[in-house]
Amino acid sequence: MSHIRDILDRIVLVAAVIAAGCIPSFISQYRQRIGGMLDQVLQDLAPFQLIANKNHHGSLQELIQHHMDSSDSTFYNEGAAIRAMVESAEQLRNTFQALDTDLFHQISYLAAKIDPLIARATWDVFSPSFDLTVQSIVFGSIVGVLIWMAFLAVWYLFDRLIGILIAR
Repeated sequence: MSHIRDILDRIVLVAAVIAAGCIPSFISQYRQRIGGMLDQVLQDLAPFQLIANKNHHGSLQELIQHHMDSSDSTFYNEGAAIRAMVESAEQLRNTFQALDTDLFHQISYLAAKIDPLIARATWDVFSPSFDLTVQSIVFGSIVGVLIWMAFLAVWYLFDRLIGILIAR
């Protein structure tokens, strides 16, 4: 039984360090997806910004209000769509800026505010890699060792329980 544990604990340790070491890569790909979405919404807003520059002193808010004040439902709905794009751009910009920091702050931000739809889309095309930065190596090592220690604790408890059951 000891040999099995010796082999399993090494496998768990190596697998946990490698898996944890891939988390920074996922965060990087998540951030890239946010950046791409932000670029797209800003590109979609560009024609409206040109209209606002020409007719509303450069203010998208004035352009939106002009649409919202219309009794024409199509024009009103366009105003709502433009407002949604502006709000989306602001939210994406805030997220992108919040992720423009060190790994540990990125992890804490995402732990609290990850967007599940963006995370799922990122995961669907995720290409695992192990970043060889100091932060990634330290993070992967710490989390890997913690997972390994949890495995050892569970193994120890399981071993003690079996020992107690056999002794009865």
